Amino acid sequence: MRADAAKPDTSRLIADVEKVALKLKKEYHDFTHHNKKNPLDELFFILCSIKRSEKVYVKAFKSLKRNFPRYDLLAATSTKKLSRTISWGGLQNQKAAVAKEIIKRLIESFGKPTLAPLEKMSDEGCESYLTSLPGIGKKVARCVMLYSLNMKVFPVDSHCWRISKRLGWIKSTSKHQFCSSRNMDLLQEMIPSKLRLSLHVNMVSLGRDKCSARLPKCGTCPIARYCQKIDVYGNK
Repeated sequence: MRADAAKPDTSRLIADVEKVALKLKKEYHDFTHHNKKNPLDELFFILCSIKRSEKVYVKAFKSLKRNFPRYDLLAATSTKKLSRTISWGGLQNQKAAVAKEIIKRLIESFGKPTLAPLEKMSDEGCESYLTSLPGIGKKVARCVMLYSLNMKVFPVDSHCWRISKRLGWIKSTSKHQFCSSRNMDLLQEMIPSKLRLSLHVNMVSLGRDKCSARLPKCGTCPIARYCQKIDVYGNK
């Protein structure tokens, strides 16, 4: 499949995106899912959230901040101790190792553990720097940019990806139906910048509330009329 074959008709899409965004805003009120205003807090909050439920990763992040109120303290602690601190988050050994490497890289770049200099960067420069950090991909980078740096990007997590496919907005360019970096860019390009924050947070809410991967609650879904899936698993 050619990459551009993943794009549906643009004029129809824009109209649908605006209608869906409005419906979801009325239903979920732009709840931001406990995300953080400080970009470094947000980066570590997202790391804690990977492959874990909200209740668990919120607890893991609180534990991290309680034990390490300053990020420079992470540089001096052992990976083992840090791993124990965030053990509620799961994958703690990998996350602890990545966290220490990120702090080391930030100190090398900016003289201290901070992401404040990114506020003066372009969207492209900011994303390039964030994705150069150990363990940070495009989705995590764009979460930091959206929530903490007020940049008009659209992070594509599993909920946004699943819902967008069911709406017929995009098709995977991967034979395994994964969301590739190219898919993320295509989907971001389709969504007007003014709608990206609202649509992202409300899609996350919808995915957790009704549009689950298995047995979605289609009968009470506020955007069911726009959905193109043909079975309860979202298969085409």
